[in-house]
Amino acid sequence: MSNVLNLRLLDRELKVACPPEQQQELLEAARQLDGRMREIRDVGKVAGVEKIALMVALNLAHELLQLQQAGNAGAELTDRLRRMQEKIDDSLKATRQLELG
Repeated sequence: MSNVLNLRLLDRELKVACPPEQQQELLEAARQLDGRMREIRDVGKVAGVEKIALMVALNLAHELLQLQQAGNAGAELTDRLRRMQEKIDDSLKATRQLELG
């Protein structure tokens, strides 16, 4: 059974279904995502929430690739980054649905 979490990313509300045992991880992922999005927004070179989110996703994917290529990524870290990327992707999809609805 999933709970609905209310997340806030760049001052926008986002409702996400999440199993209770993953709530803390999702909240932490959202906190980190919000921080990274704010960093990119504050630099001022990227406009629009969707573009900012895509830049963060690209940065995370790049970091993951670097870790994999360097061979320093343990299975736990790789899995955590993959889950974070999936949550970001899910959040982007949900945001698009909320904007369209």
